[in-house]
Amino acid sequence: MIKRLPLLLLLGCIHPMAALQAGGDGLPEKYNVVWDSPSKDYNGSMPIGNGDIGANVWVEPTGDLIFYLSKTDAWSGGGPDPELLKLGRFRVRLDKPLFQEGASFRQELDLKASVGEMKRSIRFWIDANRPVVHLDIQSSPPCTAEIALESWRAEGKYLRGGSQKDIILPADGQTVRWYQRNVHSIFKDNMKNQHMGDVVDQFPDPLIHRTFGGVISGKGLKSKDDKTLATAAPMERIEIQIHPLTAQTKTADEWLLQLEEQRKTGNATPIGEAWSAHVKWWQSFWQRSWIDVTPSAETGQNNLNEAFEVSQAYTLQRWIQACAGRGAYPIKFNGSLFTVDAVDAFWKFPEGQYAGPDYMRWGGPYWFQNTRLIYWPMLASGDYDQMAPLFTMYRNMLPLLKERARRYFGHDGVHFSETTEIWGLNRDVCFGKDNPGFYPTSTYMKYNWDCGLELSTMLLAYYQHTQDQAFVGETLLPIADQVVTFYEQHYQRDKDGKLHIYPSQALETWQNTENPTTVLAGMRVVLAGLLALPESLTTSEQRKRWTRVLGEMKEVPIAEEGGKKWIKPAHVFSDKKNAEHPELYAVFPYPIYGVGKPDLEIGLETYKRRENKRTGGWQQDAIQAALLGQSADAKFFMLQNITMENLMGGDNEKAKRPDSRFPAFWGPNFDWIPDQCNGSVILSTLQYMLMQTDGKKIILLPAWPKEWNASFKLHAPYQTTVEGRVENGKVVDLKVTPESRIKDIVNAENLKPQ
Repeated sequence: MIKRLPLLLLLGCIHPMAALQAGGDGLPEKYNVVWDSPSKDYNGSMPIGNGDIGANVWVEPTGDLIFYLSKTDAWSGGGPDPELLKLGRFRVRLDKPLFQEGASFRQELDLKASVGEMKRSIRFWIDANRPVVHLDIQSSPPCTAEIALESWRAEGKYLRGGSQKDIILPADGQTVRWYQRNVHSIFKDNMKNQHMGDVVDQFPDPLIHRTFGGVISGKGLKSKDDKTLATAAPMERIEIQIHPLTAQTKTADEWLLQLEEQRKTGNATPIGEAWSAHVKWWQSFWQRSWIDVTPSAETGQNNLNEAFEVSQAYTLQRWIQACAGRGAYPIKFNGSLFTVDAVDAFWKFPEGQYAGPDYMRWGGPYWFQNTRLIYWPMLASGDYDQMAPLFTMYRNMLPLLKERARRYFGHDGVHFSETTEIWGLNRDVCFGKDNPGFYPTSTYMKYNWDCGLELSTMLLAYYQHTQDQAFVGETLLPIADQVVTFYEQHYQRDKDGKLHIYPSQALETWQNTENPTTVLAGMRVVLAGLLALPESLTTSEQRKRWTRVLGEMKEVPIAEEGGKKWIKPAHVFSDKKNAEHPELYAVFPYPIYGVGKPDLEIGLETYKRRENKRTGGWQQDAIQAALLGQSADAKFFMLQNITMENLMGGDNEKAKRPDSRFPAFWGPNFDWIPDQCNGSVILSTLQYMLMQTDGKKIILLPAWPKEWNASFKLHAPYQTTVEGRVENGKVVDLKVTPESRIKDIVNAENLKPQ
């Protein structure tokens, strides 16, 4: 007979609903992810992180606890592109396995103050305030344990992104130390290939000598070998710490000195004190905002599962973003920090290559079309701190991109490339190897630089929300004014004195356009937003120029037939190659048409006429449906994103890889697992169904289905929060902070066409 060995594995965050209870809302603790059996492999991992360091954690049927560790700035040197690499894989083994046949098992994404009758528990947490990973093991009777680094980057193995064999240092008796170090970098080659070689030394190489890895240590742990630490004797409490570090240093020895200093600093804080501060951070995070959906009285239990799935999806996607959103670089759309080993069904790898945990479809560069979807919902959820890495990366590109514009085109301003390396230039595969010209050879990317306008729109929205005047001078104006300057100087005027945006394209889809809607709508929104800034934050010369350029913009192109009007992708358009809807960019991300705005019927007719009526991945039909007040469509598409059913035109094999056990590991869809575009569309859609804003107006329930109730707290412009409940189609217990903003609340029913 096998003795029962109960295990409780807790992933260390404060549970969202528990935090809300602490805030007085009283919502039930129902969105924990709880597993009562081990996972067969890495596809059964749970994500956890502190905003910069992330881990995938699971327990195998053997009883071993295994996890991958990642960091937001662990970039390889490239080959052909830099890739965001894992720090390593780790295995924790106790003297008696964590799981045996007949034993009770519980793995929970949660935090409890005590572990009750459990005989053995592991609390895995990544400090929200410090770069430390903790494994706290409690055992009665005492047990022995070991933790081992497992390296897949080794001699004879395929190494992604120009990575090297992991350097694992000789055992020193008490620690395991390892690192990757970029001994080469593609930065100079990328600069030379894109005609910037003679100024390469004027700009810092962000890759060369970038070193990342860490050190494992713990009280009572001794070296077993170079990769393994083990307890010398059975212990009731075992505390293991991993200290990850990324730094660019002249030598590896300098990096090791920084690592040791970081370890000493991290260990100087008592674990109890660090844990309390960690819990406090997560409590504060979950009290910022929430949406909790329940069935309305009219529909009752019929919609109970549906409401639960929506709320859990919203909560878990926000959790995944928070786990990776406060690092040195933006969240990667194609898996974030939480990729695992996988075989890519879309194409066959060359012989000898291995997908591995470092693999992301589309690699390390950033695609703005995908990345921006992650950041729009952070405004309504009040997660402003997570937006900083995105803004910082693009702001840091400005010196190089100003030089590029002068060199390529002989004028001022900047354009941001749709696909970009972290320093700002195109991927060479898009630009073209030995391309003698200045435009990418990829027809999908040749004139695809509208992302600067959307980024500027997001910066303006961020300022509207935060009213951070320092941000205007430090980030908003340096980026947005340079983007406007580029368009102003790059294009000629027609006979009417209007900017003639040609040659151009409308996203990746219409590859030969004149005056595309994406540019016209974007320029109008950005220029109006700049002119709405306080005069004290701008100059009279800037305002005069912005006013002139706004007057030089053509109107968004409108077609008309049989008394119906709709938006066109451009004034002239041809060469269709993709499935985006650039005409609907005048709804989102550029809010010209929508609920409460003029000519809503034009937006609705445009939405009805879109060619590809589908959702999944980066497709934004659900968002645009919500912004146009189409509650049924918004709900339908959002549920498809959540359930992963009938996505991407019904191609389920590409939409979902069913091995992922964690309910918010969407994808791969177009990209990879977990698909952050797919999850972010869920966030934005639910927010816009519940609340939209227009200037100072706050519109409640603009696309809310009658079969759902909800409890919510969301953020609005002008440092405003809106909190309340939806009961049978009405908002009750409304609390607006500051109270002076209550006058700006608008009933959506009064804004819809009759």
